Amino acid sequence: MIAFEHPLGINKAATSLLMGCFLWILYLYAAPDLVHTGQSAQEAKNYVIDFQIIESLGDISETLLFLIGAMTIVHIIDVHGGFSYIAEVIHTRNKRKLLWITAWITFFLSALLDNLTTTIVMVILMRGLVGEKKLRWLYGSFIVLAANAGGAWSPIGDVTTIMLWIKGNITAQGVIPQLILPSIMSLLVPLIICTLYLHGEVEPLEETPNQKLTPEAKLQARLTHRDKLSILLLGVMFLLLVPVFKAVTGMPPFAGIILGLGLLWMYTDIFYKKRRKLDDNIKQPVSKVLQKVDVSTLMFFFGILLAVDALRYAGILTTMSEWLDMHSPNIYMLDGLIGAVSSVVDNVPLVAASIGMYPVDTTTATSIYSIDGSFWTLLAYCAGVGGSMLIIGSAAGVVLMGLEHISFGWYFKRITPLAIVGYLSGMLFFYLQELVF
Repeated sequence: MIAFEHPLGINKAATSLLMGCFLWILYLYAAPDLVHTGQSAQEAKNYVIDFQIIESLGDISETLLFLIGAMTIVHIIDVHGGFSYIAEVIHTRNKRKLLWITAWITFFLSALLDNLTTTIVMVILMRGLVGEKKLRWLYGSFIVLAANAGGAWSPIGDVTTIMLWIKGNITAQGVIPQLILPSIMSLLVPLIICTLYLHGEVEPLEETPNQKLTPEAKLQARLTHRDKLSILLLGVMFLLLVPVFKAVTGMPPFAGIILGLGLLWMYTDIFYKKRRKLDDNIKQPVSKVLQKVDVSTLMFFFGILLAVDALRYAGILTTMSEWLDMHSPNIYMLDGLIGAVSSVVDNVPLVAASIGMYPVDTTTATSIYSIDGSFWTLLAYCAGVGGSMLIIGSAAGVVLMGLEHISFGWYFKRITPLAIVGYLSGMLFFYLQELVF
């Protein structure tokens, strides 16, 4: 139902919440047989309610609080025009140059922010630069490829890498050097192939007169370049300092992002206090920005993580991992399959299930399941980049589909082969990298 959210017309958040609650109810009634406490049925149920559910909620809250903080910081930058500086970097009308500049800006921007937000920012930017619809579809598709590839090598670039990082499966200093080159290859190869077929200049979009300005647009028109730049630099700095904060203090990542949000909130309140001439109806304080955070996405993650924890506590994920170990010859086959399936089924439940199936091996640093082990780093790559193979395979692709009304068939015919070649190229480079280093 999650994979076919759009044809069914049922929000995937509703499905995941029902699934999470339903699985916990089933587990609660099965607890006397599944929880080996050597106690009565009622005591087994009390153990599930008083300990396991509370522990599960604590783990889930870490992920949700991190996402709330990161999404809010990005929205603060956006409504104050911080991303307008990207448009000033792009001046070329050459189709090839514009494709390469757009792709690499997206690639590195998604590593700093996240692939979903980066896709929205860059697709809206392309609307003002490219007039021809099918050409804009091509650029939008490469924005999705670049955003997913860029998010895969950063601990804060994709929801799946955020999950792996928060759970302690990967570290910032481990995943970045291992995945940046494979991620670059996954984008570079499709770019080279596509460049061979692009010629000429881009026709700009004709401006529509008398367009009604939004409060955000009115605010940005009143702000100076210095105002926009200050909020952009502060927001990006707070996002980049989260891995440093975790490494120095040992605190969970959500604490660092909440600290950054609090400091940025304080700065913007002082910012507006000094600008009394601004109309109240165009001001965008953090209290107003919080209302724009995508709560349905947060509810989707909550339901998924709740459901996966029920399967983990019931021992089902352990059984699945044992079966997979018997039937999958190596991690490249296993992670590659997870990446391919993530183009159809959302990658969040797949990665969450993988985390539950394979506990981190703390006994030896050379194990593929140890912290920053090859299984986890390759999983981060495959789950992030694999979603690009279909337009419905990632949040970035779904957003592009909604913004530009790209058909599934057009993307499948023209972009899917390029995405598959890029995906396999990155995996091959990862394998060669492991052999050498």
